[in-house]
Amino acid sequence: MTDNGLTSLSARRGPIVVIGSINMDLVCRVDRMPVPGETIRGSDFVTIPGGKGANQAVAAAKLGADVHLVGRVGEDDFGERLLNGLQMHGVHTEQVIITEGVSSGVAMILVDRRGENSIVVSPGANANVSPADVDAAENLIAGASIVLMQLEIPQETVAHAASLCRKHGAFAILDPAPAPARGLPRSLYAVDLLTPNQSEAEVLLKLDAARAKVKRTKRPDAKQIGGDLLARGPRSVVLKLGSRGAMIVDGDVRLVKGFKVNVMDTTAAGDAFTGALAVAIEEGMALPAAVRFANAAGSLSCQAFGAQPALPSRDAVEKMLSKHA
Repeated sequence: MTDNGLTSLSARRGPIVVIGSINMDLVCRVDRMPVPGETIRGSDFVTIPGGKGANQAVAAAKLGADVHLVGRVGEDDFGERLLNGLQMHGVHTEQVIITEGVSSGVAMILVDRRGENSIVVSPGANANVSPADVDAAENLIAGASIVLMQLEIPQETVAHAASLCRKHGAFAILDPAPAPARGLPRSLYAVDLLTPNQSEAEVLLKLDAARAKVKRTKRPDAKQIGGDLLARGPRSVVLKLGSRGAMIVDGDVRLVKGFKVNVMDTTAAGDAFTGALAVAIEEGMALPAAVRFANAAGSLSCQAFGAQPALPSRDAVEKMLSKHA
């Protein structure tokens, strides 16, 4: 065991396997978010490859990792563009299935002048990612150093992937986003590392509903949130706290501070963080150093518009870390 409570991965080198969603993001900039029933004027509409699975795969590949993606796209123009984009970034797509008669997943994203976003996802082919698709990639999972999962594909598929990770000893990271209002089953807490942001963590613990019920505006303590999540079964929790950085909870509690940047768009920040965290752990970094590496990647992604185009290179991350050494 290492001093951070995680099994060292130095003896388990292999590819990073990402099991998750692949979307085309339809992005529009607005001065502010509309209220229900209101029409406002937007600008700078663009279509940009996205989806949490694809974003995390590209994030890891741009940082130098050997990455395979398991997922689905539709038999449409978006699907072709999405596959081409993944391959251009060096992501292996042999386990990405083109699904006949189904559209590719689409995310409709509004980004306001502060860089904050509001997202509606239509899953399309992502809803067809099945346990059988995961079984078809079992040999990859068996040889993987890290398996990254999120919740934009069916939950039973993610649970099946987590069970294969346990079977083969692959280090499993679950980014529980979007957080289901009904919470997670115990089987999905049984991962090596859980990486929610604070809002997602509050949904998982049903703290958001409790706070609304008593009309409290103060957010629960991040340390308590992390401890409550840890008690549900993951070996470690990394709680993403936006500009404050991230908190490690694994028996000890440590805050790893973030980096100050001029924010243009936060759309890819969480995915940049999680992809970079996987790369750092695969390379054998201790968890505090891995989280600092991930903080740098997440911060850099906020300085550009869109998801995958904003994901930083290894050189950019290393320069930020050196600058703030």
